[in-house]
Amino acid sequence: MSGTLYGVGVGPGDPDLITLKAHKILQTVPVIAYPAPERGDSLARRVAAPHIPQGRREIVIRMPLDLKRFPDRGSYDKAAEQIATALRGGEDVAVICEGDPFFYGSFMYLFDRLNADFPIQVVPGISSLMACASAAMMPLVARNETLLVLPAPMAEADLRARLALAEAAAIIKLGRHAAKVKGILDDLDLLDDAQYIAHATMPDEVVQPLANVAAEDVPYFAMILVRRKGVGS
Repeated sequence: MSGTLYGVGVGPGDPDLITLKAHKILQTVPVIAYPAPERGDSLARRVAAPHIPQGRREIVIRMPLDLKRFPDRGSYDKAAEQIATALRGGEDVAVICEGDPFFYGSFMYLFDRLNADFPIQVVPGISSLMACASAAMMPLVARNETLLVLPAPMAEADLRARLALAEAAAIIKLGRHAAKVKGILDDLDLLDDAQYIAHATMPDEVVQPLANVAAEDVPYFAMILVRRKGVGS
């Protein structure tokens, strides 16, 4: 009998925001896997560290973070083979990822490779979207409003067209695209309605009006929330 694969969301950064179900799984599974950069520590592992008992076997999924190479098929193929070996041996495996496994989560690439052959359970986590809204004290949407979630690496024309029609939007994966996004929002007269949040729920959390942010200092793990004046009132 094979083991079960768990896709476990560990939340946006604060270890206290892990769910009870995720905590229970991390306390019991013998094998834990997690994504990590080619060099350096894993953010997901660091978030979950207080909840991982000693003695667990760990599978580190090393991968490039360069968006031109992500997702790296070779890295996920190799990780899927290692995880499959453990599952075939009857061991349960928890793959942890920041936020929620199915909201831009890296777990989905392993899910695609292993879903046909093994039992899988997905444990939702608090996403960066919810964390940023709470950090900014900014309601996302209400009543019949719609929310757009837009990756900043999108083409400038596509971003502009969608934001021009949006009642509310969350713009993610900022990094080097921050100047482009800030310029679009300024052109659309939305800059004063935009809040900037970086590293939500972490010790180095930053929340401030986007108009005050220097675009060259924006990290990848940052988000812009924008809601048009008068919406929801």
